[in-house]
Amino acid sequence: METATKLHREDLETVVASVFGTMMGLEVRPSPELCPGADGTLTAAVYLSGEWVGAACVHVEPEQACAFAGHFLGMPAPHSVSDDVRDVMGELANMIAGNLKCTLAPGIRISVPSVTDGAEYSVRVCRAREVIRAGFDTDAGPCWISLVNAGEAD
Repeated sequence: METATKLHREDLETVVASVFGTMMGLEVRPSPELCPGADGTLTAAVYLSGEWVGAACVHVEPEQACAFAGHFLGMPAPHSVSDDVRDVMGELANMIAGNLKCTLAPGIRISVPSVTDGAEYSVRVCRAREVIRAGFDTDAGPCWISLVNAGEAD
């Protein structure tokens, strides 16, 4: 199991670097920093089903979500979280999940993204256990990616 988790972490780091570099022109560096609590955090999730069942989630603070949206859309960063910011975060989660699905198992399907923001919320995938939580630094700020598995094996 340790080998599979390590392989997934390397795949995750490659996918995140590719998506952030291609879509936002941002260099991504792995970071050991832990994800902040849910107060004022935004989480974009895409659910995976098939031979591997779970979710890929992108967690950011509101300021980073706005900065990422500005980079993604090629415009100044919005001053507050808006529908455009939520759409960009959903699209980032969608691209990360879409690229990861091939590394997890053949034939995986992905959902449309969901985005939750505000204070004191939690996102829970029933019967799931977290297999990876990785922090990343960019010039526009940090983000955290978690991958949870609701199946019996990863």
